[in-house]
Amino acid sequence: MSTIDDLARGLALQKRDREATRARLLEAARLRFAREGYDATSVRDIARDSGVDATLIFRYFGSKKQLFDQATAADLPADLLEGPQEELVARMVRTVVDHDWSEYGGEHPLVAMLRSSAHEDARRRIRREVCDTYVNALRDLAEGEDAELRAELLSAWMVGIGILRSVVATPALAEARAADLAPHIETVATGLLGRPMSGTVDQRGESSRT
Repeated sequence: MSTIDDLARGLALQKRDREATRARLLEAARLRFAREGYDATSVRDIARDSGVDATLIFRYFGSKKQLFDQATAADLPADLLEGPQEELVARMVRTVVDHDWSEYGGEHPLVAMLRSSAHEDARRRIRREVCDTYVNALRDLAEGEDAELRAELLSAWMVGIGILRSVVATPALAEARAADLAPHIETVATGLLGRPMSGTVDQRGESSRT
């Protein structure tokens, strides 16, 4: 009986070790891809950052591309598309400005993926995530003609905020918080969507206007 118990404990320990190693590889990959992009990041860099042999990356993930896909697959805040419609843009901007993306080097994963935009797979993912997450939701809110165009313009504005903050690091925007942007969010979102929009998010779930 003790032999069976020892075997079970040994297998459980091996599983925990594999999971811990896999988690370290993902963490190192997120930071490397965010800072340097896909092409400039090597498997050896990630393995060295994780303190493991590079062969483990292929054992756990199959390829560098599959590691990239998993490392950059972020779960957006659960409440992003929930809550009052007039606060949607404010919630979207908050994910760029105030959300904790420290595991991605402090950047929104979408901005981090832009560093890999020379890679065709990355471009497709960026296009898909921007359209599915942002453009479609904003288009459904827009009133009047050219809803798709206005939704894309507003999405471009929000992506631009992320780029200027973390890639270009323009001084005023890099230091600004969501509260600082609130009146401008309201003005731009209201103008482009053709309906009253809020610049802030009420933490109690009630609409809060600036």
